[in-house]
Amino acid sequence: MNRKSEAKWVPKLFHQSLISMNSTEIQEIDQVEAKIGTEEASPVSKDEVPLSTGSLIFHEPGINCCIIAIMGYKSKLDPAVIKEGLKQTLIKHPCFSSKLLSAIDQMMNSGKKKWIRTQVNVDNHVILPEVDTVTESPSQFIEDYVTYLTGIPIDLSKPLWELHLVNLKTPEAEAVGIFRIHHSIGDGMSLISLLLACCRKSSDPKALPTLPKQKQADSRYPHPHGFFRLFLAIWSVLRLILNTLVDLLLFVATVVFLKDTKTPLKGSSGVEQNAKKIVHRTVSLDDIKLVKDAMGMTVNDVILGVTEAGLSRYLNRKYGEVDRGKEAEQKSNHLPRNIRLRATALVNIRQTAGIQVSFLSPFSRASEKVEYASQSFLVFKSKVKWGNQIGYICIPFTIALRNDPLDYLRGAKAAGDRKKLSLEAICTHLTNKCVVKLFGSKLSAALVYRVIFNTTMTLSNVVGPVEEISLYGHPIAFIAPSVYGHPQALTCHFQSYMNKMSIVLAVDPNVIPDPRLLCDDLEESLKIFKDAVVLAKDAD
Repeated sequence: MNRKSEAKWVPKLFHQSLISMNSTEIQEIDQVEAKIGTEEASPVSKDEVPLSTGSLIFHEPGINCCIIAIMGYKSKLDPAVIKEGLKQTLIKHPCFSSKLLSAIDQMMNSGKKKWIRTQVNVDNHVILPEVDTVTESPSQFIEDYVTYLTGIPIDLSKPLWELHLVNLKTPEAEAVGIFRIHHSIGDGMSLISLLLACCRKSSDPKALPTLPKQKQADSRYPHPHGFFRLFLAIWSVLRLILNTLVDLLLFVATVVFLKDTKTPLKGSSGVEQNAKKIVHRTVSLDDIKLVKDAMGMTVNDVILGVTEAGLSRYLNRKYGEVDRGKEAEQKSNHLPRNIRLRATALVNIRQTAGIQVSFLSPFSRASEKVEYASQSFLVFKSKVKWGNQIGYICIPFTIALRNDPLDYLRGAKAAGDRKKLSLEAICTHLTNKCVVKLFGSKLSAALVYRVIFNTTMTLSNVVGPVEEISLYGHPIAFIAPSVYGHPQALTCHFQSYMNKMSIVLAVDPNVIPDPRLLCDDLEESLKIFKDAVVLAKDAD
């Protein structure tokens, strides 16, 4: 599709199979830097880098993932400024300036898939769709446009990313930018950190965004000593081993036969090929922290509780619609017993977190500064591993209506604490790599597909900046990322930004035609939790 035809967007959904995708890991970046990073070469290098094991998995059919990030801005977008900013920052990263070897070249290389550096024409990546500024529903236009993007394959003849700029005012923003990035470039954490490295604080144009700091263990309480300390250490190791073994057995069972209950949220075979509708709802991060502090838990625990409660409310309504006319009006609980509903959660296994101020420019020596719009970007090799450094864990949800709403939170904390004493994420990550090396990417991709398809949804949470940031001088109002192309009908993503939390749902509209109702249920669940903890505090 050329730029002119692509700019003249027609709101029509293309339900077609997406091009097979892949993922990359830090080995590729190290290889690129080793091969061409220290050379003062021509703008286009013909050096080729084989795909990593992770990339090969995601290049197989059925695991076709793209990351899509909707970003609202507080001012109109200036395409010229953004293009120049991309040239000086993002394009200097080898993953954003490399493309897949063509099919013909792959055949000449014994069928091996490789990355190859290429000259990037930013005009081919920044897309300006024609917009009717007097449209009655700007939000619906954005939603339809994003749905359209999830139904068409990304162009593999160029570096695998796009930025769509829509200068259309919505209730939340003056303009909207839509990043669409092939999952081979990296996972959500690495992409968010790289994107934030391109941003600056709105209050200080020379300062990088600030991420929340992880709290250290509370030192007010004495640590155990002597025999009791040894006993606790041995007990913790035994629990870690036992939990890991149980989780891995369940993981294997999920691959072989263990499937979730068929509910109104569960997708059918071929769901990964359908276009996805992406909606988001903004709630107060302060409310989440209020509940967290009152219950003595983490933000992740509150998110799990909100998700479980919201799913229970939504499914109860759906089953109530089915029971209508069967003398079910007098009962409030329409949920079947023993619903098995699990989320496949993606876990960042990096030991080091934070913003990666590294663009790993293949044309720079050990370090150099690139100046753009009075901003300084330091180029160096980061100790933080880039790419797809993630493991998978399966989180079970108890779908039920609770008399005490805080029981959702207590159950979520217990499940979260147990998962912390398990090596499931690391084991699944390493198993993936070993299977690819020993048996090939097709078998590994088939195993991943079975796990994702046999569970109901994907759940993810990424921490964002604590203050307002700007992308090349454009203040950001909200960030709503998600992913599509995997065999599930529901993906729930939580993204914090300033004092807000975006709840982002990517759904197959053929399975979940009313995602905003699910957003309502999630938002209402948080409100119920907040009211309950405030009431309990007042009672004390």
